[in-house]
Amino acid sequence: MCEIRVVMDQDGAEELMMENVTKLDVLDNALVITSLFEGTREIPGASIRSIDFLAGKVHLQKPE
Repeated sequence: MCEIRVVMDQDGAEELMMENVTKLDVLDNALVITSLFEGTREIPGASIRSIDFLAGKVHLQKPE
């Protein structure tokens, strides 16, 4: 199985939000990510900037 890492892009740097992500839900004002080992985490105000399937990484951003 191939799990995904979710990172927040901030000021040209990546902050790791969660590893081994198995599910990502898009809500009206937040994203909810679920991990195999870490449970569920809600990230208010975040949106998906890009998904790199080869690297197994989802890049998030928050509005400025």
